[in-house]
Amino acid sequence: MNPFVFRNISYGLYILSSIEKDSQRKVGCIVNSLMQVTSSPATIAVSVNHDNYTNTCIGESGVFAISILPESCDPKTISTFGFNSSKDKNKFENADYSAIGGLPVMNIANGYILCKVQSKAETSTHTVFIGSVVDADVMSDEPSMTYAYYHQVIKGRSPKNAPTYIAQEDKKESSRKTGYRCTVCGYVYDGDIPFEDLPGDYKCPICSASKDKFEAIEV
Repeated sequence: MNPFVFRNISYGLYILSSIEKDSQRKVGCIVNSLMQVTSSPATIAVSVNHDNYTNTCIGESGVFAISILPESCDPKTISTFGFNSSKDKNKFENADYSAIGGLPVMNIANGYILCKVQSKAETSTHTVFIGSVVDADVMSDEPSMTYAYYHQVIKGRSPKNAPTYIAQEDKKESSRKTGYRCTVCGYVYDGDIPFEDLPGDYKCPICSASKDKFEAIEV
């Protein structure tokens, strides 16, 4: 089986948010496996890894919000929500967001969807939540960031918790020219300036890791 064929399926990139049931603390993570199930009544399905703390909070609170990310989204926002755990980090502490219906929605989003959990299905690694839409709106006319755009233009990588994570990706990339890869998030530097000539304070555009966290690879 060639798992790379799944990349031909259309995906977006979203911030899935919820709240801790007791403290009402805001939590969130990056997801890409989301779809509209029905239009009337409107329902949404989203896949969330069991290891994501947001999964636990959605299960306990029964509510979640989707912020649809545009192509202009700062990669550092993706890093904050995609490569950290809400259990250990308050991701919304410095985030630009609004509280809508009691849930955090990113102001950079080009649209949002608020849902109440209707049902769920479990797989070996992920929970698929089915949500009844209680509110939704368009926030801008910016094009949405697709998963292909994230990989091909931003040069981002999939967190290991992502439904679309492919372990073989590292092996595939090892057959090309020499490059430098971030050991934290997997971003591969391919800029015009030789990596060795980058300033000492250079940071990974995806996860903000320092220059010394990069390793030489064959890409």
